[in-house]
Amino acid sequence: MIARARMIGVLAILLGGAVGIVGSTQTWLEVTLRSGATEALSVPGASALPLLAPLSLAALALGLALTVVGRVLRYVFGLLATLIGGVLMVGAARIALERPLDAVAAVVTKATGLSGADAIADLVSSITATGWPYAVAVAGLVVALGGLWTLATAHRWRSGGRRFERDGAHTGGASAGHSAAASSRDKAIDSWDDLSHGDDPTAR
Repeated sequence: MIARARMIGVLAILLGGAVGIVGSTQTWLEVTLRSGATEALSVPGASALPLLAPLSLAALALGLALTVVGRVLRYVFGLLATLIGGVLMVGAARIALERPLDAVAAVVTKATGLSGADAIADLVSSITATGWPYAVAVAGLVVALGGLWTLATAHRWRSGGRRFERDGAHTGGASAGHSAAASSRDKAIDSWDDLSHGDDPTAR
């Protein structure tokens, strides 16, 4: 059960981060312009939500780090994962539901050469969302839940350091036993040498 608790938290954070990375390269929004363009402009996740890729990479790093860190850092990383997941969820959900102009501004400016909120608002006829912002919003929720799960169960996770300490203690005990055996053997050899010279070792 302890190993399963760690696995659930780590996998949730890793899964959410991986979906976020994939989502950053996919089309989130499609923009139709009033200028008579025949094709809609595609807006990738990395452009619609600039923090998507960095935060998703951070989630992956946190998930991997949680497999080896001690108790204190588990709580720190669990809190960070919760915050990262919350930001991803809110940001992606906003884009999916509101389809704001600021999410498409960079792509529209690149295609038309025009910038500024008013100019872009005049150019854009409609904005359509794909399924990816919804998927990343769910992924953000999964990361946040993984962070909360980590905070709730980190005290029960087994520490790798304890195993190494046990191994070290076992090795130390074996070394001490070996040294004692070697000392006894040396004493026996000395006693045999005394007897061979006619001395009685028990008389000492």
